Amino acid sequence: MTSRVGDIVIDCADPERLADFWCRVLGYRIFDRDETGVAIRGATVSPDILFIRVPERKTTKNRMHFDVCPTDHSQEEELARLIDLGAKRSGTVGSGSWVVLEDPEGNEFCLMSKRIPPEPAPFHGA
Repeated sequence: MTSRVGDIVIDCADPERLADFWCRVLGYRIFDRDETGVAIRGATVSPDILFIRVPERKTTKNRMHFDVCPTDHSQEEELARLIDLGAKRSGTVGSGSWVVLEDPEGNEFCLMSKRIPPEPAPFHGA
């Protein structure tokens, strides 16, 4: 017997803002929202990401983080795109193969140099 990740939950002050940021980073879409937060989903079977409003602010380094990989361009081009979306460089230094960034609420994530090909479009044949 095994388990699978159903959702990734991120505590935050502004669920709408973070959902918008991560939708634009990952190509996800908002699929649900209520008074507690916002849920986003990708086109594949990857886990949904839930942004839940909490009263306290982030105060220390994340214990878990995303590694994001460009799909169709270089790490440098993706870095420029992510910064334009609202990411900022973290005070933590990466290596030659990754850059440490923060989302608009200061959650660290890494931009990797390796590329992952984009998901193929769904087949809608007859």
